[in-house]
Amino acid sequence: MLSAACRLTTRVHRCLCSVNTVQRGSLLSLVHAERYVSSSVSRITTHYTIHPRDKDPRWKGVSMERFADEADVVIIGGGPAGLSAAIHLKQLADKHGKEIRVCVVEKSAQLGGHILSGACLDPKALNELFPDWRDRGAPLNTPVKEDVFGILTEKYRIPVPLLPGLPMNNHGNYIVRLGHMVRWLGEQAEELGVELYPGYAASELLFHDDGSIKGISTNDVGIHKDGSPKDTFERGMELHAKVTIFGEGCHGHLAKQLYKHFDLRETCEPQTYGIGLKEIWVIDETKWRPGRVEHTVGWPLDRHTYGGSFLYHLNEGEPLVALGFVVGLDYQNPYLNPFKEFQRWKHHPSIAPTLEGGKRIAYGARALNEGGLQSVPRLSFPGGLLVGCSPGLMNVPKIKGTHTAMKSGMIAADVVFKKLFQNDHKPVTQGLHVPEYDVDLRNSWIWKELYSVRNIRPSCHGPLGVYGGMIYTGIFYWIFRGFEPWTLKHKGADFSQLKPAKDCTPIEYPKPDGNISFDLLSSVALSGTNHADDQPAHLTLLDDSVPVKRNLAEYDGPEQRYCPAGVYEFVPLENDNGMRLQINAQNCVHCKTCDIKDPSQNINWVVPEGGGGPAYNGM
Repeated sequence: MLSAACRLTTRVHRCLCSVNTVQRGSLLSLVHAERYVSSSVSRITTHYTIHPRDKDPRWKGVSMERFADEADVVIIGGGPAGLSAAIHLKQLADKHGKEIRVCVVEKSAQLGGHILSGACLDPKALNELFPDWRDRGAPLNTPVKEDVFGILTEKYRIPVPLLPGLPMNNHGNYIVRLGHMVRWLGEQAEELGVELYPGYAASELLFHDDGSIKGISTNDVGIHKDGSPKDTFERGMELHAKVTIFGEGCHGHLAKQLYKHFDLRETCEPQTYGIGLKEIWVIDETKWRPGRVEHTVGWPLDRHTYGGSFLYHLNEGEPLVALGFVVGLDYQNPYLNPFKEFQRWKHHPSIAPTLEGGKRIAYGARALNEGGLQSVPRLSFPGGLLVGCSPGLMNVPKIKGTHTAMKSGMIAADVVFKKLFQNDHKPVTQGLHVPEYDVDLRNSWIWKELYSVRNIRPSCHGPLGVYGGMIYTGIFYWIFRGFEPWTLKHKGADFSQLKPAKDCTPIEYPKPDGNISFDLLSSVALSGTNHADDQPAHLTLLDDSVPVKRNLAEYDGPEQRYCPAGVYEFVPLENDNGMRLQINAQNCVHCKTCDIKDPSQNINWVVPEGGGGPAYNGM
């Protein structure tokens, strides 16, 4: 791809290059400031969002001035939604002969590097964005040819027919490596003149005096792990815009703040989530069936734990399969370990033969929205919009959100472009308010699709669990297509569903065999995850004492199990008189599960230095 810096002003170019130099230099820094330790409790969290710098004497005299730049539209997140919004804005500008500056800020070092999905893609939105996507070389190499579904018991597989019209039917879809798809979208965006800034994390919301969104600032760099400034400290830069579009993906760091600041969730239910774990394998070519899609529910989960698996055979020039396991984060037993459930599932008699003799080449994990229509917040506010998986536009029973994410970005582009060039429009706020976006999205096929499946996920909360949901789908969706005159509710926020450890049975998991199942740390190594070690942990705690005093005492420390990257460990104190929480922030794959599932809601995930995190290649 062409470098986005080519289109920067000289001043912005110098600013970003200087920040990038600090990021690289911080890896080599051997100088550590004196550790800043609380006199009462050993400090775990040192991030400035918890311990403000204006109260820390080590920051006295340090310049906090930031350089600012301006664009018409700034987009946070270089995923399918953000890039589709950027592309369509430029398409509209070309069509109408207008000039518009569009900037995309992405925390991954490369576009697609933090993207993880199954992924079985419905091409509906792509057909609208680029009707000639085949001629443009879009990496959709594997049309679905075979679609199977089953219920697993411990030893057997019960086949379930996929009737036409059911959400899980994948006729006309494509198996893709979504990271590669995103990289291709980035190339299309650059050709149209979109400015792309990978490796720069949007860390802070900026507001006008009237309370509307002004833009964002990127993260500061050059900070020691203890929270003190390095000699190479550099402030992030500000990006101001008439409209800022937020497409951070599931449970975005800035979106969480927007929900509270503008009370965007006032009239919707709490979002509910799942954790998706994925691997890519090279398998024996004799077992390879390009275009085959397999889904299962059941074992190893019980009927009251929502979840299931996928196994997709890719056609990418070598015998690759993408396989994964999703566990609903409203599970109740604190002893449940999603990663170990995934490893156990691979040993099922109907799954293991595909993997035997193969080699695992990639691993990753990501949270996904499961709340559906009931949990979609208000999407517009003065100065900004929410697009894609950030507000939760995923079709849950279909297990697809890329097409709805892309379409939401395109709808956002349509209304923003019209507002920017509306001659008779008199702005009410300094940051443009575009409430038409909510209206247009609700009048689109996105809303129609989400409405039709709105009751499938909450129908799994009954006495029959997941199987009750399947029965409900067969009757009310397949026959009535979602037009039943009621809307079911979810159980509440996921973090509130955990039962105390004393009320649950510990789960004994088999040891990994190193051939089909693996340990956690060797898995994380395949994700390419890396963070500069000498920076404050971005997994922040509102109260450093809560993990031991409440989570460990009441729930047996569930963070050491629900994290799919080994970030959280309870280790003995040096005097062997109790335990303490150790945070291995360098392992974090940015899945956001800890922020979602922590029963005390004491963990707040914030962005690390830009460029840190997993380095997925087509996940």
